[in-house]
Amino acid sequence: MTSLINIDKKNNNQTISRHIYGHFAEHLGRCIYEGIWVGEESPIPNTRGIRNDVVEALKKINIPNLRWPGGCFADEYHWKDGIGPREDRPTIVNTNWGKVTENNHFGTHEFMDLCEQLETEPYICGNVGSGTVQEMQEWIEYLTFDGESPMTKLRRKNGRDKPWKLKYFGIGNENWGCGGKMRVEYYADKYRNYQTYVKDLSGNEIYKIACGPQEADYHWMEVMMREGMDRTEPDKDAIIENIWDYHRPEMNGISLHYYTRNRANYSSATDFDETLWFDYMKRTMKIEEIIENHTAIMDKYDPNKEVGVIIDEWGTWFKVEPGTNPGFLYQQNTLRDAIIASINLNIFNNHCDRVHMANIAQVVNVLQAMILTEGEKMILTPSYHVFEMYKVHQDATLLPTNVSSPFYTHEDDQLPMINVSASQDQSGQINISICNIHPNQSDEIILNLEGITKDSKVIGRVLTAEKINAHNTFETPNNVEPAKFDDFKLAQNKLTVNMPSKSVLVLQIK
Repeated sequence: MTSLINIDKKNNNQTISRHIYGHFAEHLGRCIYEGIWVGEESPIPNTRGIRNDVVEALKKINIPNLRWPGGCFADEYHWKDGIGPREDRPTIVNTNWGKVTENNHFGTHEFMDLCEQLETEPYICGNVGSGTVQEMQEWIEYLTFDGESPMTKLRRKNGRDKPWKLKYFGIGNENWGCGGKMRVEYYADKYRNYQTYVKDLSGNEIYKIACGPQEADYHWMEVMMREGMDRTEPDKDAIIENIWDYHRPEMNGISLHYYTRNRANYSSATDFDETLWFDYMKRTMKIEEIIENHTAIMDKYDPNKEVGVIIDEWGTWFKVEPGTNPGFLYQQNTLRDAIIASINLNIFNNHCDRVHMANIAQVVNVLQAMILTEGEKMILTPSYHVFEMYKVHQDATLLPTNVSSPFYTHEDDQLPMINVSASQDQSGQINISICNIHPNQSDEIILNLEGITKDSKVIGRVLTAEKINAHNTFETPNNVEPAKFDDFKLAQNKLTVNMPSKSVLVLQIK
């Protein structure tokens, strides 16, 4: 089998935002408690209660932003419960995830401390479903205002003198579902109301993110793009060149949620056959069509592409591991998850003109996690390794690709075998990420790229394994990890690569 990839170095006017490589930490299962927060008295090494090993691992993948506190949890979370002396904070019931009680020891100060330790941008999701406008307004004031006010006095009383910088703020989460079961027409008005009070204070500028659609709900997107922006009439003496001059956005981004899952038949994360492998590859690739259809709607109202698609929940969703709480969504993570992560990231990269941010669900111990913990033990998943390999694309310039790929045929269906994205960083280095979804067939890939010579320097790393369900465990933590790759030949303007089956490959060319 042979694939042909042509890489265009001339039409390079788009930047792959590093925020496409964002993450998500919800109060769900063992993500926050045990996964991130162990408390200052824990024997597990920590800094002010936050696990050192988790922070160190996440810094290695250049985590650009972290979404918190949810998810469904966000629209039942009242932020004032999570500030002040920890012994005085009220215990709450997490009604969405396992009906467990939480002591609120991880709140606003702890989250912002985590982001400072990670050197990452906080992305906070506010409560529209059960919260008030005043509650949201006061949270913004508490976080970002540097003057004298009741909220700044409260913040200083709780040990933080200067405000934090907060760029990303979501006005509600899944308000079509767990965030209130609202009709989009109702939410659009709620959004306009709530976002009015999410103000820029003390030089802090907030990027406002509206609750967008679930998967292919194009009606939701249509209404939000039509109604979710300012309709203020322009000055009669002003010269209006086009509709966008006066229909200014009241939202900078709109979310989109898409999980790779089979709702009719949740299956095991580790016990599956080729039929399920193919099924999940097909479901993953569906997101490209969904992005393109939503983009077409957005282009009618926002031709300059100023409003970003924020895919702040994506990833695989399988049955929980046997013997674990069904409400904790704890699942293993295999080579299949790594291939799915690669497909998604390639698609997001290639649509970076509209996709401004994405957040895989979730960072530790939940769904398609980067990290799994068990007491003091920690392991990195195959998905973590994809993010580490792909970090070369962060803030690099997209290089458009044209791919001619053989098909992977299974039973009576088929999919393109090869999936690609490419970029060029500020130093001139070319980065090419490729995944081969075929579980049994290798592929000869011919890369045409102007400027390659026999003296070019190529560094390759590959992630693969013998079995499709290979994964890392606490007993064998390095079962699936990247390895050096040098099965390629250089020629003038051409690189020929022999790519293994079921693999993710990143090439760096200087």
